[in-house]
Amino acid sequence: MSTGTRPALTRLVRNVPRVAVAAAAALALTACGGGDDKSAKPAADSTAKAGTESGAFPVTVEHKYGSTTVDTEPKKIVTLGLSDQDAVLALGVKPVGAVDWFKEDPYGKWPWAEEKWGGAKPEIVGERDEYNIEKIAALKPDLVIAQYSGMKKEQYDTLSKFTKVVAQPKDHPDYGAPWQVMTQQIGKALGKDAETEKLIADVDARFKAARDKHPEYARMTIAVADSFEAGKYSAFTKTDPKAIFFNELGFKLKPEIDSMAKPGWNVAELSAEKLNVLDVDRLVWVTSSTEANDRIKAEPLYKKLKVNQEKRDLFVPYQDPDIGAAFSFNTVLSIPYALDQIEPLLADIK
Repeated sequence: MSTGTRPALTRLVRNVPRVAVAAAAALALTACGGGDDKSAKPAADSTAKAGTESGAFPVTVEHKYGSTTVDTEPKKIVTLGLSDQDAVLALGVKPVGAVDWFKEDPYGKWPWAEEKWGGAKPEIVGERDEYNIEKIAALKPDLVIAQYSGMKKEQYDTLSKFTKVVAQPKDHPDYGAPWQVMTQQIGKALGKDAETEKLIADVDARFKAARDKHPEYARMTIAVADSFEAGKYSAFTKTDPKAIFFNELGFKLKPEIDSMAKPGWNVAELSAEKLNVLDVDRLVWVTSSTEANDRIKAEPLYKKLKVNQEKRDLFVPYQDPDIGAAFSFNTVLSIPYALDQIEPLLADIK
């Protein structure tokens, strides 16, 4: 798999395309209410494993667009958040449908999720926040989950006509809710509160162990950045999963990066002249190719930064190995893998 594959979310929160849900609504409802069409059956069975808590249902989950009551244990689940499938898989359920993020099949690839998927293949029902309503309806889901998403109200209303929908968490910007909150929302909808809290506690313990092992992180500032073309750089804000990951690892984020970002954006766009904001104690570049690394290192203004001169910068690939992807997902399933991969790399910086 090429290391040049570009992750799709770097600038996703800026201009999320709006799907034409109104035109698809009638077709979606028809597909949902039709007969036993074999061609409409999902490629994977999402029947939950034993573990749903006794008396868990009905449950009511509050979200951005109100609240949704799930009356009985959902058997067929479609995930529309870019990383929602991870928490569902961690709770023992294989979604029958999912969206694509990295422009690659979201099953059987990522090392933290490969075993959970097994041989199952979910139907791809969209890319990022553009959903194929007809495909979703044809799967006849009991529940649609959209946590790490930018789902619009009209999309929610259309889907709600034929299935239960738990939209993104309220009181948080789209793509800005903590992974713990999104996991709790998913766990509640699946009737697995206790199991969910155990999963979250285990990951929190992993973070704490890393902080205890490296108390020096608490005295250090960190920034996470990327660059896809010459002269243009992106520094991730405190609401981006990558920055959240390193903050939970113990590092301090730099507020100036947030102040430089446009409202609602998960990155601050920087010209070469603004690279001085990245002169921090530890700088993590999450890049898509060795060519990008070489280009960044060759930038004259970057060469002047102490973080570069003192070799306190770290270049991490998104994929192959999938380190950057793991903390870009930043889920209850991917975080342990990300910690295992990143801790030795940080330890090499003196």
